Amino acid sequence: MSASRRILIVASGPLCRNPRPWKEAITLDQAGFEVTVLSVFEDEACIAQDAELLAASGVRQIWLQPGGTGLARHWRRLRVALARRAVAHFRWQTPLILGPTQALLTRIRALPTDLTIVHNEAPMWVGRQLLKEGRRVAADFEDWYSEDLLPAARRCRPLLLLRSLERDLLHRAVYVSTTSQALADALHRTYGGQPPHVVFNAFPRQTLPEPTGVSSPPSFFWFSQTIGPGRGLEPFLAAWAKTQNPSRVVLLGNASASYRDSLIKLLPEARRAEVEFLEPVSPPALPAVIARHDIGLALEPTDPPSRNLTITNKFFQYLTAGLAVVASDTAGQREGFAAAPDIGEMVSLAHPATLALRLDALLGDPVRLSGMKSAARRAVAARLGWDQTAPLLVRFVEAACAAR
Repeated sequence: MSASRRILIVASGPLCRNPRPWKEAITLDQAGFEVTVLSVFEDEACIAQDAELLAASGVRQIWLQPGGTGLARHWRRLRVALARRAVAHFRWQTPLILGPTQALLTRIRALPTDLTIVHNEAPMWVGRQLLKEGRRVAADFEDWYSEDLLPAARRCRPLLLLRSLERDLLHRAVYVSTTSQALADALHRTYGGQPPHVVFNAFPRQTLPEPTGVSSPPSFFWFSQTIGPGRGLEPFLAAWAKTQNPSRVVLLGNASASYRDSLIKLLPEARRAEVEFLEPVSPPALPAVIARHDIGLALEPTDPPSRNLTITNKFFQYLTAGLAVVASDTAGQREGFAAAPDIGEMVSLAHPATLALRLDALLGDPVRLSGMKSAARRAVAARLGWDQTAPLLVRFVEAACAAR
């Protein structure tokens, strides 16, 4: 193995909850790089799931458990809670609430690497420190971190620090990547520096049965780690409740009992049994679960800007599983539909009556819906699959390793 081919990927959580660094690690391993992933420990279940994801590869994974045990863990949690209050009340710009920044930096300094690729917020702080020490660093912006989350959550975030990290990485990293051209353009317009490369959140093609038609009744499907507010579910259900053609809705993710009740109460009594909640499943099991349904819901809001500009994992996972896509009209998702206009419907969540008519028309035309499902598979094979995205990533990393 050439000494210029050692790649360290740093993520602030496990790979089973963040497909982007997982796909990156597997792809670079297959391209002949020596790949190590440094992840922050969350629980034992994540260790087992990550081991399953990496089992057929040569990727090495290192776990950082910064909290310690007993009093050390409680002390760290107290410090983070106090830091959040200081940010909210005094705008203190501390990296402490981004994650275990100092522990990550200390661990990375002990690892021999030729290129460090940082994902998420705490690793980006670490990336800037490594750049100051002369290390070669690349950065992947899965989100626009300083322009993300709902207003209540933003009060406790060190936004000035995040913006300075974003600016510095765009100017100093050997390359920067992100999820869509819309987000790449916005980052470059805001901070200058190098234009980010676009690496779609695409997925490898799955060995799943080809879609044979439409379920009876057709099923809408939505998933995330957390089922919660600010994800477009409320306006969708308000519109779906007005549809006349039969269908059902399946939501997969962790949801509090109170939030489930709040969603169900949006519906008339007669429709409530047509909504099903599923618990999260492991990443290897997820594609088969998605493929049981007909229409994937990509209900991103237009605010905050990060949600408007990105193209999420779920958008591409629906396509890979052969689902038609009903997507909110955001800048990022318009980009996806421009590449494959026959995969589904772009809709506005702002007008429930109009949305209900659009959904009803789709539900009432199974031939058209079946054609959208087939178009989704074709789009993955032609333009929007990992087969087309992976070579771009390898090229960026090859150039970064060759640069001096």
